[in-house]
Amino acid sequence: MSKATGESAANTIRDREPRWLALIATLAVSVLEYLLPEPLTVGPGWVALVIVIILLIPTTISHRAGNARLNDLFGYAVLISLTIMVASSLGLLIWRLPGKADSPIELLRSAGALWGSNVLLFANWYWRLDGGGPNERMRRATHDGAFLFPQMLMGKKLREELGEENWRPGFVDYLFLAFNTSTAFSPTDVPVLSRWAKVMMMVQSVISLSTLALIAARAVNIL
Repeated sequence: MSKATGESAANTIRDREPRWLALIATLAVSVLEYLLPEPLTVGPGWVALVIVIILLIPTTISHRAGNARLNDLFGYAVLISLTIMVASSLGLLIWRLPGKADSPIELLRSAGALWGSNVLLFANWYWRLDGGGPNERMRRATHDGAFLFPQMLMGKKLREELGEENWRPGFVDYLFLAFNTSTAFSPTDVPVLSRWAKVMMMVQSVISLSTLALIAARAVNIL
């Protein structure tokens, strides 16, 4: 393959996996953290939003500069920061349940915000980790990751007929996977092949179960 052909293929792959959806999802998690009642956040609620914006700036710059290593490091820093904040908020909410310090409306609002954060956060983690992450997937001609998406099982002829001959997973696919894990507590039509992915999906299911079955149910009972 010539250098020009390789660059053309890389540009095509980059175009097929836009990152603005992951960026919006990341900002949405920080906004949901900001909307939580003050007692459920470690420090002021706006801290999460400020930290995310500060970290996203070098993440975006390093991506545009073509520095994949720095982009990965800053990307992981963003997700780790958000994970700690969301986990802390969930822990604080569960801790406050026996004391009945929060009104039913606040419990429902907090449960909804944490459930949404759970979906968006894990969708970002799957997108960032699967197949070595977006930077590594961009370099490959074919996708080989921790999840077996239905399109990967299609024959070459069928994929060509459906216009999916160059298909590879994007953020929406990982968002769909995370949403199903939080609602059905299973990956539904996407088999999980890697142990790390299985562990992460179990953790996501436990968090979702905590918010839906414990917190929301308690709020409805109080009503």
